Amino acid sequence: MAERPYTLLSCGTSIDGYLGGATEQRLALSNEADFDRVDAVRAGCDAIMVGAATVRQDNPRLLVRSAARRDERVVQGLGPSPIKVTVTRGAQLDACANFFTVGDVEKLVYCASAAVAEARSRLGPVATVIDGGWPVDMRQVSEDLGARGVRRMMVEGGGTVHTQFLTGDLADELQLVVAPFFIGDSRARRFVSDGQFPWNPQRRATLAEVRQIGDVVLLRYALSSRFRLD
Repeated sequence: MAERPYTLLSCGTSIDGYLGGATEQRLALSNEADFDRVDAVRAGCDAIMVGAATVRQDNPRLLVRSAARRDERVVQGLGPSPIKVTVTRGAQLDACANFFTVGDVEKLVYCASAAVAEARSRLGPVATVIDGGWPVDMRQVSEDLGARGVRRMMVEGGGTVHTQFLTGDLADELQLVVAPFFIGDSRARRFVSDGQFPWNPQRRATLAEVRQIGDVVLLRYALSSRFRLD
């Protein structure tokens, strides 16, 4: 079985731990300096993963923004941006979403076994659809990505995917940016949902770095022995 990629989770939250507001309006939880930092992290990865809900709700492009960083990747023999990866239970994804149509990079969709046929019918022309198990098994997904040559992966959410990686003890690093405001609405989406997490009052996560970036703060947590501070 292939070794899973080094996996770093990247997330921005409000002070009270929300990923956004209770409406569909997207909130900026970071600033331009931090967006550039995240872009540099993306450029150093082989794959970027988001959940299907993030594809539907945020319609992200998931590309390296900096032309210089894209050029540097190409010089290294890589694609201009990392492989795009998403996971889905029911394959309710629009083939016209930015995830599929923007960027000349490989797109992978890990789908629950029962929906693979439907997913391949709808998304086959724009992505590679892979059976991810029933239900989708993140360890199986990670090991398959490792077998495909992915050595370093950035997981950008949303909360369900972050919860699955954390409760499955499949994350090596957490990069958490805290915005200087509160949401104050329990209808909004939280960073993680309920679960049995390996890090708890008896096993505290290791805080490896604290960095102020303008009006936000970056907290880097080492979640496995593979963590390296760079």
